Amino acid sequence: MHRTIWLLLLVAFATILGSASDSDIGLPEVDPLDYAEGEIVTAGSSTVFPLSERMAERWTDAGGVAPSIASIGSGAGFERFCVEGETDISNASRAIKDSEVESCAAIGREPIEFRVGTDALVVTVSAANDFVTDVSLEELAMIFSSADTWSDVRAEWPAEAIQRFIPGTDSGTFDYFVEAVFDEDEEPILSANPQLSEDDNVLVQGITGSLYAIGFFGYAYYVENQDALNILSIEGIEANAQTTDDGSYPLARPLFIYSDAGIMAEKPQVAAFISFYLSNVNDEVIDVGYFPASADALHAAKGAFLDAMMMDM
Repeated sequence: MHRTIWLLLLVAFATILGSASDSDIGLPEVDPLDYAEGEIVTAGSSTVFPLSERMAERWTDAGGVAPSIASIGSGAGFERFCVEGETDISNASRAIKDSEVESCAAIGREPIEFRVGTDALVVTVSAANDFVTDVSLEELAMIFSSADTWSDVRAEWPAEAIQRFIPGTDSGTFDYFVEAVFDEDEEPILSANPQLSEDDNVLVQGITGSLYAIGFFGYAYYVENQDALNILSIEGIEANAQTTDDGSYPLARPLFIYSDAGIMAEKPQVAAFISFYLSNVNDEVIDVGYFPASADALHAAKGAFLDAMMMDM
């Protein structure tokens, strides 16, 4: 019954959508109580995890069926969505790759991208570290590759071994960092023998445990632990709402969730949750520790949602 009503609402809304400006965009209101059964299975980025967890809590508190959310990294999330076909929604801190789109097509899925926020990938050290406050991208590449000690990067820094704590290779955070910091002909980041973990809380513990440790992860994990961490400026620019929004911070990046029109048609609770997510995410994203997507990006995500729902009619 609620499926028919949902489609009728979409038809009515799509009729007026063409004459609406970007600022007028909205989605039909969803009552989570109408979707208290079934399942919503999500997995992927550890960076997007806190945001999706918050949206799931808000959805569940309003009576919706509790989504399952696995924090396994963007790459592993796309593997589960596009190869194994086990999830309904894939969380990602990077855009899906062409090879992953091809894997989705092989199992009859066409991934739809929904931008849900913006993150500043932050580089942090222990709060006890008083010798490094700013690094260039070139120095960052050295720290996470060829340099053995801090003094190898700058002579005035201690001649102590650099201890590196970074996300696992399945993480979109890892992929993004490598692409943003390293040139194609530079040494791979793994040559620096870092400690890897898909759990950002483990990385925080490692960084706070040593004066000479350094690592990187999403902004939200810094916010949660800012009393124990120092955030580094990159090229003299600190991550904040303004520098992330205007793109001047060198390590700003988009956050996404992905689904498929067929899944949304087969599981109305998934479609309703995505609509709820897109309609309410800006109420939560800053408190979680990230920044809103631009108005244009969120408008495009809502348009993609409406297009997907209309495909089933």
